[in-house]
Formats: sequence, structure tokens, C-alpha cells
Amino acid sequence: MINRRDLSISGLALSTLAVSALALATPALAASADEEAVAKKVEAFRLAQIAADPKALGALCADEVSYSHSSGKVEDKATFIANATDGKSKFLSIEYQDRTIKVVGPAAIVRFHWVAEQEMAADGKKVPTNLHILMNWQKQGDDWKLLSRAATKL
Repeated sequence: MINRRDLSISGLALSTLAVSALALATPALAASADEEAVAKKVEAFRLAQIAADPKALGALCADEVSYSHSSGKVEDKATFIANATDGKSKFLSIEYQDRTIKVVGPAAIVRFHWVAEQEMAADGKKVPTNLHILMNWQKQGDDWKLLSRAATKL
């Protein structure tokens, strides 16, 4: 036999359990939403590289970006954008394979295998690249910006 007092206590216990479960699930939901937002930025970055679009690249990069190439050359934002859009070469294709995204607070660690082909403007030579990329994205306000990028030849 159940009386009103038992129902009140059971209801309180169930309410507490439900609130606790929701609190535990909320960070996972937030991380998932942030991971999705970062994934969209990473794809936008890939497309901006193919298009050699200085405005899009500028909007995706933090002012403090440190862009490191597999050759060891490190560029700031202005230098990276100028070199990426100077017309000396064009990307025929860029693939980001086996991408992983891990959000840690206001930072996101993105790793992937870069497989691309460029065509050099001077002689039409096609150059393949095969790299491992590490990108660090930072949440600035409600937006994610590329803060650093490092490449390693494979």
C-alpha cells in the first residue's frame, strides 16, 4: 500500500535523479554541438584553401594564428593569407581524411591526414602532398577561430 507521503518522497527522488541525469548529459551535448560547429569551420577552411579565398581564410583565422608548414616555415595571419592566395599555385584537390575533433573547454584539437594535389602556375607541374595536420581552434565569443596549425610530412 502506498500513501501520499511515499509518493512525495518517491517523486522527489525521481526529480532529483532526473535533474542529475540532465546535468551529466549537458556537457556531452555541449561538446557535441561544439564538435559539430568546429567540423563546419574545418570544412569551410578546406573549401577556402581550394578556392584561395583571402576573405574566407581571414574570417576563419584568429588574429594571432600561427600557421606552420611541413617545411618548418611558420607564418602569421597576414603572411599565411598572402601566400595561400598569391596565385603561384592552385589546389586541384584537398582531402581531410580520418579527421578527429576533441573539444576541451574553449579549445578544439583537430587532427587529420591531408592528401592534396597542387598545380604550379609557372610550369603546370602537379605536386602531390601527403601530410599529417594538427589544428587548434579557439572559441572566441560564439565563434571558433583557427589559432594554430602544424604539418608533418608522411
